[in-house]
Amino acid sequence: MSAQIVPTDGQEPAHVPAPGTLMVDTAHANRIGEFRGLAGPYWSLRPMCGGQEWEAEPEHVRPADAIERLRAQNARCNARSRGEVL
Repeated sequence: MSAQIVPTDGQEPAHVPAPGTLMVDTAHANRIGEFRGLAGPYWSLRPMCGGQEWEAEPEHVRPADAIERLRAQNARCNARSRGEVL
């Protein structure tokens, strides 16, 4: 997994994370999702426990810190034990 630098409309280049990296969307109540790829000028994120992807503006997205990653992974494990996620 490698990251890349992509120019964004005359602004400084945005660091694009590797697919699967856990990110926090600060514009959507600090929602945590896996980075899935680029969708035009937006980043596609998918909830850890499954569900519909959403698009986020790169300037409102940051990498998840250790406790946020742990909470998201724990939520996914709990959802799997309930049969909600394969």
